[in-house]
Amino acid sequence: MTGRQICYLAGAGSAFLLIAALGFQAAGYAPCELCILQRWPHVAAVVVAALVWLTGRVRALAVLGMVAAGAAMGFALYHVGVEMTWWAGPAHCSGGVGDLTRLSTAELMTRLQSAPVVRCDEIAWSFLGLSMAAWNALLSAGLAGLWAIGTRRGA
Repeated sequence: MTGRQICYLAGAGSAFLLIAALGFQAAGYAPCELCILQRWPHVAAVVVAALVWLTGRVRALAVLGMVAAGAAMGFALYHVGVEMTWWAGPAHCSGGVGDLTRLSTAELMTRLQSAPVVRCDEIAWSFLGLSMAAWNALLSAGLAGLWAIGTRRGA
């Protein structure tokens, strides 16, 4: 395969992951804030693949695709750490409501009512013992590898 074809394959992989995420969302698995964050680098990778197709510039753009896939992997690994309670996630999606001792009852009720329903620190779905975030990390690492191969085989 040429570098260009590998870039197309990597971009298609990111498009597939985005479609799968939307499919899970349509099936009732609402995304948390970290899930949404993981999607943006895949959008960028799809755009990079389209730019490879439009311009024919493989090497420079493949590096950008590799960075995008690496960012998706990094965000996914951070999310896995939050799910596994290795570290704290964002307070607004990991159950935090701030300093409870300083809140009035009305302020507490307001914060509780406006708190997001989808938590970042709970695993909504898993397959073979891996959460969606873990699968995204693994698949994004593979896509970063494809982009790297595309860079090496670039025209």
